[in-house]
Amino acid sequence: MDARDYSGPADLRLMQDLTAECWRLEGPFVIATIGDLPWWMYQHLNKLDEARVRLWLDGGRCVAWGWLEGGLIFMLHPQHRELLGDVLDWAAADKVTALEHDTASIETLVARGYEVDESRWFGHMTRRLDDLPEPRVHDGYAVRAVRGEEELVARTEIHRAAWEPSRVVPASYLQVMRAWPYRAELDWVAVARDGTFAANCLCWLDEENRIVELEPVGTHPDHRQRGLAAAVCLAALKAARKAGADTGLVYPVNGLPAATLYESIGFRSISRHLTFRKRD
Repeated sequence: MDARDYSGPADLRLMQDLTAECWRLEGPFVIATIGDLPWWMYQHLNKLDEARVRLWLDGGRCVAWGWLEGGLIFMLHPQHRELLGDVLDWAAADKVTALEHDTASIETLVARGYEVDESRWFGHMTRRLDDLPEPRVHDGYAVRAVRGEEELVARTEIHRAAWEPSRVVPASYLQVMRAWPYRAELDWVAVARDGTFAANCLCWLDEENRIVELEPVGTHPDHRQRGLAAAVCLAALKAARKAGADTGLVYPVNGLPAATLYESIGFRSISRHLTFRKRD
């Protein structure tokens, strides 16, 4: 077994290969998708100045990875769960995220002196895509996919407005657009009558596993309370369904309005992303 620090886009693909394999074997109870990884890596410039990433390899195939940025997120091949000890030793993290259904990893965390922090967790919500309702678009708006890199600046600005303060800039969003598996036809926006972007929903499709994750979704503060987030999500999910997805996935933060939004369009919680903290 070999372990090495992240060294570039080829390693990202190895991490995505492992993630897709875990979905094939254990989906939908998997802590990340193939789209999370490029979003984490490229949404901000120079991500590796603030994050540490490591891969564990078996014959050139990634069988575990760890992402340390404030806390640890990890992925283990089901046949290599014993590597969690090595991942934890490498990270030496005070905070670790694990999926509630990953009981084997949770047992290891507890044995290593971690305890769950119930004050902050993320939902793990899914819905089938064979019964999507039609989007209801507020008067004066339309929903559509972005037109590729020609709309890079406008697409970046709607993200920045929805998530202010935001470190996403055109140069970093361009990295996202050029990363696999980004597709412009699955990057949707609500457009106001004057042509400005009012809301957005980016879909990440795992074709092999027919799963599509919504990450991120947001609405400009000047255009909220008009149902635009729901409309753009439903339109994007319909496009994802046409592209081959049969299940949608979201990870809303507990206690924030996003969970209510996703419930309103048919998502239901099936697990939680739990935060574990090292006991004093």
